[in-house]
Amino acid sequence: MIYCVEDDDSIRELMLYALRASGFEAEGFANGSGLFEALETGNPELILLDIMLPGMDGMEILRRLRGASATARVPVIMASAKGTEYDKVMGLDQGADDYLAKPFGMMEMVSRIRAVLRRTAGAREKPRLTMGRLEMDPESHTVRVEGSRVELTLKEFELLRLFLEHPGRVFTRDQLLERIWSTEYLGETRTVDVHIGTLRTKLGPCGEYIRTVRGVGYRLEEKP
Repeated sequence: MIYCVEDDDSIRELMLYALRASGFEAEGFANGSGLFEALETGNPELILLDIMLPGMDGMEILRRLRGASATARVPVIMASAKGTEYDKVMGLDQGADDYLAKPFGMMEMVSRIRAVLRRTAGAREKPRLTMGRLEMDPESHTVRVEGSRVELTLKEFELLRLFLEHPGRVFTRDQLLERIWSTEYLGETRTVDVHIGTLRTKLGPCGEYIRTVRGVGYRLEEKP
């Protein structure tokens, strides 16, 4: 799935048509709000992101994508009519994987997307994460406890993945808010406690791996 964020309806429809004709699944959004709403249900293979957008511009969207663990590794190609070296460098410095200067041909767009997907394929392949009777497969987005599949929400999944990637490390509630909900999230740390509670319940016997560090936060640790 390729996500295209472009506020010009005619250009966006042309991009979607070219992508679908080239064998990709594709969805389009006119602004950052639509993009982030879609990301709540899962990540695409790549995001094609225009810089000049109403409201939140492409650079700010890119910073938010790279600042959240859930989307930090999603490949992003920036697109803009600005086309100056400064804008290109800014986009790449912020974490973009490539840059398209408008106007660009649809064949060039598809070629660039395929090139970025090939280049980032290895980085997207993540090994399974395990602890005791708990197993996570980031590629298939599945979690199993004692061999039985457990259904988690996107935020619960990202919380658990962060813990599994850093076993034994203590995370404060503020750090978890920043990592999982991004620095733009305006909620309270109580949000973390609620999600930890539901995650523990869903993990059943493995819920005890999530330890509360009184006055600090949480860590994942297998019981000796």
